[in-house]
Amino acid sequence: MRLCQDIINISHMSSNWSRDIRASLYSLMSLIILATLVGNLIVIISISHFKQLHTPTNWLLHSMAAADFLLGCLVMPYSMVRTAEHRWYFGEIFCKVHTSTDIMLSSASIFHLSFISVDRYYAVCDPLRYKAKINVLTIFAMILVSWSIPAVFAFGMIFLELNLKGAEELYSKQVGCLGGCSAFFSKVSGVLAFVTCFYIPGSVMLFVYYRIYFIAKGQARSINSANLQIGMDRKSRMPQSKETKAAKTLGIMVGTFLVCWCPFFFCMVLDPFLGYAIPPTWNDALNWLGYLNSAFNPMVYAFFYPCFRRALKMILLGNIFQKDSSRSKLCL
Repeated sequence: MRLCQDIINISHMSSNWSRDIRASLYSLMSLIILATLVGNLIVIISISHFKQLHTPTNWLLHSMAAADFLLGCLVMPYSMVRTAEHRWYFGEIFCKVHTSTDIMLSSASIFHLSFISVDRYYAVCDPLRYKAKINVLTIFAMILVSWSIPAVFAFGMIFLELNLKGAEELYSKQVGCLGGCSAFFSKVSGVLAFVTCFYIPGSVMLFVYYRIYFIAKGQARSINSANLQIGMDRKSRMPQSKETKAAKTLGIMVGTFLVCWCPFFFCMVLDPFLGYAIPPTWNDALNWLGYLNSAFNPMVYAFFYPCFRRALKMILLGNIFQKDSSRSKLCL
């Protein structure tokens, strides 16, 4: 207790932001939360309301948007207060609930991204058997896995305190005594979390993008050869193939995912091996960079497509309240 009291006294002297910095942080993080909520809510409303969007693939998008929306609604506001105030004001039990929910929803979003890339792979690389392989039952299994594995992993790890095994004393000094609340991992649990929540789904996405990229590259060569043979000029050349469009979309998806989550997960897995030398403020900043992925997901996966852009226009204009608007033709 004496050691804890000494640490608390020292921390209060050095960890407070100025009022201007806190105001700036609250403004920035509020914008991220608002973008996450609004963007994902529009995707949820679009797929739920318009019958033409009731496809197996879109229900996978709907489930991912729900995970991202819940992250913005249930997790980010408390993380915002923790980041700006350098303190956790909501109690030890709620800290465990918050941390578990944070890990679960963030991981669920990443798992959905991985399964969406698999869906796009079969759509592009095996179109003749796509509908047979990616049916309602398959999508349901993908959604079930995307929610159940992160839930069991996150709540089991945090509430059974498996993440602290072998590092209980360090956790008490670095987090508990300072009134903090963060996802603290020992060496073993950190590697396990890295592999489960980032490495496996990330590797699936990279592999799928690699395959589709080379298929698109070959298709682009064929189109260019055809254009040259029939003497077309640049303005009247054949449009890009669906493989090329899919490769570009997946490239943006993978790039966004890696930029947002790579720094956080690499710091998370390295921190225990560095003696927890990475400052909590830096970990918090990288965590918010990861949260940004949930704000970008609706832009990358939904609003790139004309169907969703038309749905967005109808929602913003209030046309969804008109009779039979759910039967509108969005995909021409």
